[in-house]
This record gives sequence, structure tokens and C-alpha cells, in this order.
Amino acid sequence: MSLRQDAQTIYQAAIRASLPDRAVRDALADWTPPAGRTLLLAVGKAAWRMAQAAQQTLGGRIDGGLVVTKYEHSEGPLNGIEIIEAGHPVPDDNSVRAAQRALALTENLTEQDAVLLLISGGGSALLEQPRIPLDELQSVTEALLASGADISEMNIVRKRLSTVKGGQLAAHCAPAHVEALLLSDVLGDKPDTIASGLSAVDGAPESAALQIAQRYDLPLSPQARDCLARPLPQALPHVRNRVIGGVSVLCRHAAEACAVLGYQPEILTESLCCTARDAGVFLSNIAQHYAGRGEKRAFLAGGETVVRLTGHGKGGRNQELALAAAEGLRGLTGAAVFSVGSDGTDGPTDAAGGYADGTTWDALRAQGISVPQVLQDNDAYHALAACGGLIKTGATGTNVNDLSVLLIEN
Repeated sequence: MSLRQDAQTIYQAAIRASLPDRAVRDALADWTPPAGRTLLLAVGKAAWRMAQAAQQTLGGRIDGGLVVTKYEHSEGPLNGIEIIEAGHPVPDDNSVRAAQRALALTENLTEQDAVLLLISGGGSALLEQPRIPLDELQSVTEALLASGADISEMNIVRKRLSTVKGGQLAAHCAPAHVEALLLSDVLGDKPDTIASGLSAVDGAPESAALQIAQRYDLPLSPQARDCLARPLPQALPHVRNRVIGGVSVLCRHAAEACAVLGYQPEILTESLCCTARDAGVFLSNIAQHYAGRGEKRAFLAGGETVVRLTGHGKGGRNQELALAAAEGLRGLTGAAVFSVGSDGTDGPTDAAGGYADGTTWDALRAQGISVPQVLQDNDAYHALAACGGLIKTGATGTNVNDLSVLLIEN
């Protein structure tokens, strides 16, 4: 079996094992809804599958609901539940409509009612009622995405420009009980960072948002700057947050798949947080050290890298990571690096990630494509497409961060 085939087997097995269905069912097995109404609100890239699992578990005890997910991430109708698809990673008009529907669904509740809040990554963009004009929020979001800020920093800012994030959606549901199940796509699995904390009190210092805005020179109006100093809810006693899955599950199952294929797996980290280029170079450096020893090894890293935009090309962090490994892998036989987003999307592309091996650099050079120039242009998508290095899975139904793997077969 080729390295490319092994890579496909590994990431497919890891993603399949990370689907939220079982985690949701297990979390709800001993949860008893209160005497009043039970409403379901699912937000994020994994919202549809989480909602389906909850509906299958609770059956007729759900009295209505709403699923908000990314375009093309719904898998069909759910009985009695409205479905809205919206923009990601930048909010759009449907994101605002989704927030309006969510707030309408959860208003005028009593202590006898409950809201089952199913949250997964992507919710920051998918559900939005901004405190500033939408076009300005879109500009700020695009600036954050281009800046190299990590997801925690981005969400600290986004919470304060919104009326539903930073615990504000959960506060709106009071006095009803909010049972929040969270599928984590952030380092540390912090409820206040996942989807910008729809159900959790913000843990950042009061001045953090303004400091981040200054650090990355964000294009903020006076109104937006005032919002960054705005206080958020300090307590949510009616809320219970439970993280039911994350990148550790993804890495564990990927390592198990590697072992089945005969690789000796080693999980380097579940908290990868650096630029995509640095991560790709680092994995290729490991390859240079271990290749040719006659050992079948797999080195795995889970987390979320960042991309600093220096060009105007097309790509995503996983594609850039794989392509950045190409120079270090050049000429090595039996070594490859692949990186995928568990949700099946990487940046504003139809790819989940990328693959590179010892032939990638020269294959591109033979076509007149310079890898350093491509990386400078942030155009990994087109380069990987030219050498068969794109990984496409389609929407997977989960979202538990990224998986990056170095495979060495000899």
C-alpha cells in the first residue's frame, strides 16, 4: 500500500471515530429534561449530526428546535427542527437571521423549561447579532483571519462585538436550564473559547480585547472600540457546560489507525499552535532524522496552526503546512506529511487539507512552480492541485481541530 493510501486510511478512520453521534448519546443517556418544554439549539459545523443524535436519544421529549450550520453541512431535514445554513469563516446575512431565530426560539422561557444547546466550532461566524454594522464586523473578521491571531484572540474580540457571544445567548435563555454539550475545536477545550462562548462566562481580562485590537492594528470604528470595553455576563448559574469531544480523540484514533497499518505511532502534541509553515518545516526536519533507518514510524500532532497572509492566493492552514514540508522531504523515499481539518474544510476552499512527499518539490518545479513563491503568495491550493496533493473529504459532520501526520515507512 502506498503512503498516500495509508494517509487516507488514517485520516478517514480518525475522523469517523471522532463523529459526535456517540458522544452526544452518551452525554444524554442520564439527563432528564425538566417538566416544561425542552428546546434544541445546535450551532456549528457539527450541528446537524449533534442534533440528529440528540433527537434519536430524546425522541418526543424535544418540543422544537433550530440547527445552524455552514453551507452544505446539513444532511437533510430533521423532524420539527428548523435548519439554517450560514456563512463561515465570515458571518453573513444568514448568520444574523439565524441569531434572530435562535433568540426568538428561546425567549420567554420559565424555570420549568430547558434549552439543549449543542455547540461546535464555527459557531462564531454562523450565529451572529452584531453590535456594529455587519459590513464592519465582516471587515474586522477578515482582518483577524489575515493577522495570524490565534483562535482564542480572535474570539475575545468577536465576543464583544456581538450580543449573543460571551455567555449572552445563555443569559437570554434564563431562567430556563441550559444543558450545553460542546464539541471542542480549540486548544485547551475551553467552553468560553469554543464558538466564542455562546454558553460560557468570558475568562479574559477586561482589557484583553483592546490590547488584541492594538496588537493586530484592527480596523475599528469608535463604536467598535467602545464595544471592546463592554462588560459581558459574569455568572450563568442556570447553565451546565460539558465538553464531550476534542482533538485528543482525533489524535488517539489516528494513532490507533497508524498502529494497525504497522507504524509505530508517537503523538508529539495535541496543542499544536504555531504558523502552518513552521509546523510543516518541523515535521520535515523529523523526517530527515528518521528516514532510512528501516523503521516504520508515524509522528502525529493535533491542534490548530495559523497562517499569516503575505499574498492573495487560495489555500488554508493544512494545505500550507503540507506544502511547507515539501522542501525538507525532497528526495526522501518513504516519507510523507499530510494535514487535514477534521470538519472537511480548510480555509475558503473545497479541500480538507494537503499531502506532500519526497517527490512533491521536483514535480512542481518541473511545471515551473516555485514552492517558496507559492508559499509567499499563500497559494498552496493551486500548487497542490497541480501535483495531486489536495485532500478532499467533503463535509464530515464533526469539527475537532486539525490532524497533522508525518509517515516514515523505511
